[in-house]
Formats: sequence, C-alpha cells, structure tokens
Amino acid sequence: MTVNSGRAVFLTEYPDGLPKPGSFVVREVDIPHLKESEVLLRTKWMSVDPYMRGRMNPNVKSYVPPFTLDAPLDGGAVSEVVESRAIEFNPGDHVVSMQGGWKEYSIAKPRALTKVEPDQAPLSSYLGVLGMPGMTAWAGLTQILEPKGGETLFVSGAGGAVGSLVCQLGKQMGLRVIGSAGSAQKCSWLKQTIGCDIAINYKDYPSASELSNALAEAAPDGIHCYFENVGGDHLQAALQNIAIGGRIALCGLIAQYNAQEPVTGPTNLANLITRSVKVQGFIVAQYAHLRKQFLGSVAPLLESGDISAREEIYEGLDQAGAAFLGLFSGENTGKALVRMAG
Repeated sequence: MTVNSGRAVFLTEYPDGLPKPGSFVVREVDIPHLKESEVLLRTKWMSVDPYMRGRMNPNVKSYVPPFTLDAPLDGGAVSEVVESRAIEFNPGDHVVSMQGGWKEYSIAKPRALTKVEPDQAPLSSYLGVLGMPGMTAWAGLTQILEPKGGETLFVSGAGGAVGSLVCQLGKQMGLRVIGSAGSAQKCSWLKQTIGCDIAINYKDYPSASELSNALAEAAPDGIHCYFENVGGDHLQAALQNIAIGGRIALCGLIAQYNAQEPVTGPTNLANLITRSVKVQGFIVAQYAHLRKQFLGSVAPLLESGDISAREEIYEGLDQAGAAFLGLFSGENTGKALVRMAG
C-alpha cells in the first residue's frame, strides 16, 4: 500500500492557561518512503491524556520532551500495520505505540511497538484499562499504596480512566473505597457500576475545609490509602484526614495543570510527619518491567466482567482537540478516546 500523505494535528500556540479550540489545527503532511526496518502505521484509535498538557509548555523540563509547533503532536495509539520493511511485523498486524496518536499515519521502528491481538480484547482497551491508564492504576495501588484488606482507600478524580480502575481494584482487594468526582451523574456511576462505598461530589464542597469535613464524615477512622489525581483542595482535605501510617500515591495534579500563577501548596504538610505518612510520586514507565504481571492480574478481571471500563469516544481526527479539552472540563467519564475514520 502506497501512502503519500495524511492528516495530523499541530499546536498553533503554546497555551497560557487552558488550551482553546483554536490551539489545535489539522494539516496535511507528507509521508516519507519507508526505510529498512521501519513500518508504516494507520491509526485506528488514539488516546488523549492529562499528562499531554505538560508537554504544551516548552519551558518545563519533564520525563517526556515538550511538543513543538512545527511538528505533529504524538501520543498513545492503536494502529494497523499497512506496510512493513521490518521482519518483526506484517501488514494487518495491530500494535500499540506512544507516537501514533494525533495523526492518521506514522512511521515507527519495531522497538517502539507492542503487538496486540484484537481477538483477545477490544483494541480500544489497550489504550485504557489494559494500557497506560490501567497500568498506572495497578502500579500506584499495588506497588506504592500496598493496601491491606479492610483499609479505607480515597481516590480523587475517580471518574477518570485511572481513578475508576483504582476504585475497582481496591474493591477487589477488600478495601472500603471513597471516590471523588465532579457531578451527580458521575457519583451515581461510581456507586452503582464501579462499586464505590461512598462517592463525593466535590462541587458540593467549594472549599478545602468543606471537602475535608465531608471526607471526615465518610472516613471516620481516617484514610489509609490516598490515590492522588487532582491536588489542590483534594490534597489538603486528604492530608487533614490521613490515618497514622497512611500512604499516598501521587499520580497527577490536574487541578493545577492550566494554572497561570504559582499554585499554593497545602497548609497541613506537618501531618505527614506527625502521622508517619509515606508519600511517593511516580511515573508509570518506572514499572514497565511489571507489564506481564499487570496484564495477568487485570485482563482476567476485564474478561470475567468483574471490572468495567467505560469509554468516552470522539469520532474522527477533527475531534481530537475537543477530546483533549474535555479532560479539563469534566465532560469525560472513564477513558477518552478518538476513533479514527476508515
């Protein structure tokens, strides 16, 4: 198959604060001829994730390089091999990569690809519950929080791809689970489908002290494990209610990703000392060597229906920007994905 060009998404600017719809533009780009040991991929599903906001700031050093204005964006994707000059892959194979997103076609080396089988799980699941978000949830819970049955787990951002799986895995481990989300509909979903014992609509508690009081009522014996996706008032409230010997997994701080001024930290950090709390930030790539263990644990639960994976699907590359912005407006429940045309 010969492909000479394809469409891709570019940034038009480095956003100051929350990106705008005009921050993204779709352009036609040339597709170079394949070199030896390369494969041409056609994107079938692409992922949008909160960490991408950090890549839209050229002045912040991070674990991944920033996006540039003169090249297409990239990110997680499930793609089909349409042409191969690498012995490892054949046309028709399906692969996951971290560079195929935000574009119709991409060229990759075999070392950057992981083959997946569409008859073993839906292709979209390899970007969600069986992909990076799922691995993040599993690793933060099992490798950092190390919960014990009967303990209380609090999850902020529980309506998202990572948080909703943390809640479900926590229930599988015999924990009492409290989830926080930003609407009555999400809270109902957390209780009825995800299995949370208590779901807190944080928008009903507009200050850290009010959220802390609600959390104290939900967890009278304190929080033993806190999976942090949000920061801000959530972190302040969690620290106020953390149990002695509590553990905190710092996964994300989405509340401050679009801040235009320096963000004030919690005023009750001393509780970390007086209550002997362990706090650990992490990047999922640190646990890549445990991928088989993760899949062996989570894939059977998905297949049996013991956990569910909700997806918020946007249709076509033109909706990629809207899908990304939905992460910060509370529109999405579960994993946000773009299904590519064709």
